[in-house]
Amino acid sequence: MKISRRAAQEASIAAKFTACLRNVLGEPSHPIPLHEPQFKGNEWSYVKECLDTGWVSSVGKYVDEFEARLAEYVGSRYAIVVVNGTAALQMALMVAGVKPGDEVLVPALSFVATANAVVHCGAVPHFVDSAESTLGLDPSALQGYLSIVTESSERGLLNRRTGRRLAAVVPMHTFGHPVDMPALLSVAKGYNLRVVEDAAESLGSFIGSKHTGTFGDMGVLSFNGNKVITTGGGGAILTDVAADARRLKHLTTTAKQAHPWEFVHDEVAYNFRLPNINAALGCAQLERLPTLLGQKRKLAGSYQAVFGREPAFSFIGEPAGCRSNYWLNTIRLQNGSTILRNSLLQSAHDAGYLCRPVWRLLSRLPMYEACPRAPLPVAEQLERELINLPSGPGLVKD
Repeated sequence: MKISRRAAQEASIAAKFTACLRNVLGEPSHPIPLHEPQFKGNEWSYVKECLDTGWVSSVGKYVDEFEARLAEYVGSRYAIVVVNGTAALQMALMVAGVKPGDEVLVPALSFVATANAVVHCGAVPHFVDSAESTLGLDPSALQGYLSIVTESSERGLLNRRTGRRLAAVVPMHTFGHPVDMPALLSVAKGYNLRVVEDAAESLGSFIGSKHTGTFGDMGVLSFNGNKVITTGGGGAILTDVAADARRLKHLTTTAKQAHPWEFVHDEVAYNFRLPNINAALGCAQLERLPTLLGQKRKLAGSYQAVFGREPAFSFIGEPAGCRSNYWLNTIRLQNGSTILRNSLLQSAHDAGYLCRPVWRLLSRLPMYEACPRAPLPVAEQLERELINLPSGPGLVKD
């Protein structure tokens, strides 16, 4: 049977792809996952202390300790830890002033939680395009788009097509690579938009000497099982404003007023506080963060060296002036297509390397297809061309 020229080219590129993976990761004896946690520090002893003392719920010393250590590391005055990153983003948006019926600008190229948190506030996601240089929200494209679709009113900045208020913008630091925050803050200031950073993937990433998640009005982190450090499930909200920190802590602990024995709750709120046993895990993981980041940078360097020799691929490196945590190492196919991307993914999975594509654009998910959106040419191209590589810190030696 005659093989078409295109099929032969795809097979050749797929072979090169798996060869690059094998060069970096070796021959797998079992499937290599995308990102696996590593527990080599005080995790067992801290968690055992919680079990031995009975302090396993949302009150205990490790909750306060994790918040303090986290705030110190990222350079934020306050860190409020909660059950997951989605809850963190929902709370941050609410305290930032997002109301039911508002619109919130979010990148179409993001994990679904970014849009879900907006909807949990009763608001509407409004999808915008990404920048090739960062994979995150494009400030320049946003500036041009807002100049066309918005108008000022007594109610604030309005989407002239829907009549809804545009309340905030949520940049997401994709795979740990920082968005151009100085440029985005300039755009947001010009349109009086609140900025809530989705830094769920970027613990350990910096723009200059400033940590992601500390540029906007608030920022959020995630400690899901596949993140750089994990608490099993968990998240945090970062802020420098004392009043916002108090409000966040009140809302995430069922709005219970302090009292020795009375149960007095002064508003409808949320039971989102991170349990002590999870915070204990987080404290131990945070102690090893420099080592984990070093391992991940070493792995990224190996990928960059190997894939950089193949013209069919380009490795996604950290943006200029930034230091990325390389949460998920990523390559981009040159002149790629969904068919070629899927062919490479199948080849990698067959060989034991559990690579994955980037998320399906949020604007193409059934529950969000009717939401407002800007033109998305870059995001649509990236969706076809990006592939995430196995990125766990355990894939390199200490």
